[in-house]
Amino acid sequence: MVSRAGSVDPAKHPDEIFELYSIPAYDAGQPDITAGAQIGSTKQIVQGGDVLLSKIVPHIRRAWIVSPHTGSRLIASGEWIIFRSNTFDPNYLRHLLMSDAFHRQFMNTVAGVGGSLLRARPAFVARIAVPLPAMHEQRRIAEVLDQVDALRGKRRKSISLLDDLTQSIFLDMFSSASSELQSTTVEELAAKTKNSIRTGPFGSQLLHEEFVDEGVPVLGIDNAVDNEFKWGKSRYITDTKYRQLQRYTVFPGDVLITIMGTCGRCAVVPDDIPTAINTKHLCCITLDQRACLPEYLHSYFLQHPIAQQYLRQTAKGAIMSGLNMGIIKSLPVALPPLRLQESYAQRIRQIREARSTAERHLRRLDTLFASIQFRAFRGELWQDDLKDL
Repeated sequence: MVSRAGSVDPAKHPDEIFELYSIPAYDAGQPDITAGAQIGSTKQIVQGGDVLLSKIVPHIRRAWIVSPHTGSRLIASGEWIIFRSNTFDPNYLRHLLMSDAFHRQFMNTVAGVGGSLLRARPAFVARIAVPLPAMHEQRRIAEVLDQVDALRGKRRKSISLLDDLTQSIFLDMFSSASSELQSTTVEELAAKTKNSIRTGPFGSQLLHEEFVDEGVPVLGIDNAVDNEFKWGKSRYITDTKYRQLQRYTVFPGDVLITIMGTCGRCAVVPDDIPTAINTKHLCCITLDQRACLPEYLHSYFLQHPIAQQYLRQTAKGAIMSGLNMGIIKSLPVALPPLRLQESYAQRIRQIREARSTAERHLRRLDTLFASIQFRAFRGELWQDDLKDL
């Protein structure tokens, strides 16, 4: 660890261009190339090959190798701990600082009241013992981990491209022809049954202490927050309680929209859903699927220009803080013929199957990476480990 890296006040060199390694720059994936006049405070001086470890918001793992992109002076914000030595391979150390074993010890050095005020204390970080094999072994370990990590990166990229493809297909099929489509509302598209658009039980209808360890699932924000249905926190009620709240039952193909907390997220309930109800944080829509398919309304709500404009205007731009069941019922819908919706839904299902396969592969790679990482830093990584890939 570098205790005194030297510092510079970029404001005293307003016209000089610096290469700045900051926390936001890390999250963006590259250093900021910016003039001294745009940099607000004194920074640490760093060198190519330095390894940086973030000491703020320590539960988010951030370790970065300083790799010059320009001929400008290299500087870093004070939120980095700097490592510099000819005894370690920078890539090896980066992997080590991101490892589970190091992170567990790193979190024991943290002080602060919570959130962004949490910081690792460098004096305590300095006491953490780490494995430092011979340089050639460090490089071999880093190479193996790099290869697996690169595979994980490619898999994440493929998943991201599938998400982009979904949006592109929807906009290509439906956004340009909106004026030619039937104009209706969500309320008119709901099934002609009682409570086809509903929120969950309020107030004393369902108390927190009535949740049990198993029984009938209760769906909340976490099940829809990623704009697709996922099982999140386990919440259950007894069969007896369910019979009291049966009117809030969620059905396969229902569309869920979050209306409290993280508002404006949307998911479709899967076909294999067990008997379940939703909380007051969700608006649940049972559609008349002879007119509108859930896959179409889901994408329409999240992506269509008409829906987005309506939500911005109605919620007054306050991150949809004003979203409620009345707004959702009145949402204008440009409705294409059912045959086009069916064609779109079929293509989306194919993409979801491909995405599901890619996610399974990614989980296997994550497990493999964690296993190789664990063995590497215990000195148990053998030459034939890459055969597992």
